[in-house]
Amino acid sequence: MLMYEFIGKVKAVGELQTFASGFSKRELVVEEERDGRWSNVVAFSFKKDNAALLDGMLPGVRVKVGFAVDGREWTDPKTGKVRYFSDLTALRLERLDGVVEVPEPAVPDNVTSGRDDDPEIPF
Repeated sequence: MLMYEFIGKVKAVGELQTFASGFSKRELVVEEERDGRWSNVVAFSFKKDNAALLDGMLPGVRVKVGFAVDGREWTDPKTGKVRYFSDLTALRLERLDGVVEVPEPAVPDNVTSGRDDDPEIPF
């Protein structure tokens, strides 16, 4: 299988989709870094176990996606019409920015501030 590479910034990370057959996939949308004349936005499918590679992935992160081009032919059983489908199946994912900063969760109102002069803190 021939593998291609695409480098860019994450634009969107899709939710996990699970189908009745047990098949699951997740989509990653990456925008190629270009000279500004027009953008090249590409969606990649992360299938089955590879979908977990997208856990914790955030928009704006620079990535390199290793992918294969998959295609298939399908004949509609009702009409006999033949359709063709293409898919960019992701096989690898490399973060190029290094460490990804995850925003701190908001502190609930019922939690003390943690200041030293707070009488609610027992230590």
